[in-house]
Amino acid sequence: MTPSTTVRRTAEVPATRMPLPGDPEDVAIDELCRDLRLPALRERFIEVATTARGEQLTYKQFLLDLLQLERNDRELRRQQRLIRAARFPRPKRLEDFRFEKNPHVSPEVVGELKNPAWVQEGRPLVLIGDSGTGKSHLLIGVGTAIAEAGLTVRYTTTAALVNELAEAATAKRLSSAIARYSKVDLLCLDEFGYLDLDKKGSKLLFQIFTEREERKATAVATNSPFNEWEAIFNEPRLCAAIADRITFRCTLIQTGTESYRFQATEAERSH
Repeated sequence: MTPSTTVRRTAEVPATRMPLPGDPEDVAIDELCRDLRLPALRERFIEVATTARGEQLTYKQFLLDLLQLERNDRELRRQQRLIRAARFPRPKRLEDFRFEKNPHVSPEVVGELKNPAWVQEGRPLVLIGDSGTGKSHLLIGVGTAIAEAGLTVRYTTTAALVNELAEAATAKRLSSAIARYSKVDLLCLDEFGYLDLDKKGSKLLFQIFTEREERKATAVATNSPFNEWEAIFNEPRLCAAIADRITFRCTLIQTGTESYRFQATEAERSH
């Protein structure tokens, strides 16, 4: 067994700390790991040492296993922090998307979105389709994949974002709110176009897109085709400006009109 195989195996098992046998060296290692802030080593060094002894690993292989274990644990914790910071309303992964239920969605196109290159290039993503066709699943799944790739992500609905910006403007904190959203690598904006926006709301949203244009990526999920956006914003010029920023160099995924949720409900009733 190679050292990397050992690390993958131990990393996949939930950390269950083995009790210290009372050996002074084990106690000293435990204390040093705590002082040096090496939580994975502190939890697993006895387990890894036992495995290394049984497989007669060299000192270097044993050390390599320990260091890889700590690095993998730190990467996992970082991914978990980024996913929590994104504030997704529920867990959704691209691997769980039912492509066979929605032939409009290309697995190849969705698979390419796992690569963070498009986010790093500041390119937009637009998901258009009726309710129940998987837009939010894809939006959250893409955001989760990008967070796991190590980039910062923020999920919000359009109404929640506009309300937050309006409250910030009233409290004279608009600049800081816009700056906060402008720094996120990927902004996932759900329910875009579900509610009509007044002129003030449209202008606030426009500022977000302007700050992020060609610099940071924005992913939008909407049930409204482009030709209906003017009715949403009630301001033709603002609508055109926002549409221009969202669609320039964007990846467009149309999820269609057949609700997967409705199909699932009908299938349950028929049984």
